[in-house]
Amino acid sequence: MSRKGRSAGLLLFRVTEEQGERDVEVLIGHMGGPFWAGREEAAWSVPKGEYGPEEDAEAAARREFVEELGVPVPPGEWIALGESRQRSGKTVTAWAVEADLDVGSVVPGTFTMEWPRGSGVQQEFPEMDRFAWCTPEQAAERLIAGQRVFVDRLRTQVRGGAASSDA
Repeated sequence: MSRKGRSAGLLLFRVTEEQGERDVEVLIGHMGGPFWAGREEAAWSVPKGEYGPEEDAEAAARREFVEELGVPVPPGEWIALGESRQRSGKTVTAWAVEADLDVGSVVPGTFTMEWPRGSGVQQEFPEMDRFAWCTPEQAAERLIAGQRVFVDRLRTQVRGGAASSDA
């Protein structure tokens, strides 16, 4: 069966209020490895990862969050943000959870690849090499294009009162 890959992820957010209007900040990560080094624009991602037909998308999002950040998934209500098809053809499903996380506590997972290409040398790199809390405007500049919709959907829900700031 040939099909494009599927990924699932979890977007942490915290509710802010400025001039009486509710908004959000989101936690995103800069993709690790040599391909993304030195890039900022469209080089960040929601913590996410691929999963196969034997795994549930929510379980994959939970597993990938722990693998990529090295910390447990914070408790809280999961808010469905739907799916988005990436340029690569991969479909990403995302949820959001309201939580505050100290980025200093993150211990990113790693992956191994041949680098430099063709050298025969295997090197280890962090899956995500840094994390940051961003406003929706900052996230729009940093996130890869196909994931920006998740921040927009979350922002709409929070502004509409669908997400609570009660912990």
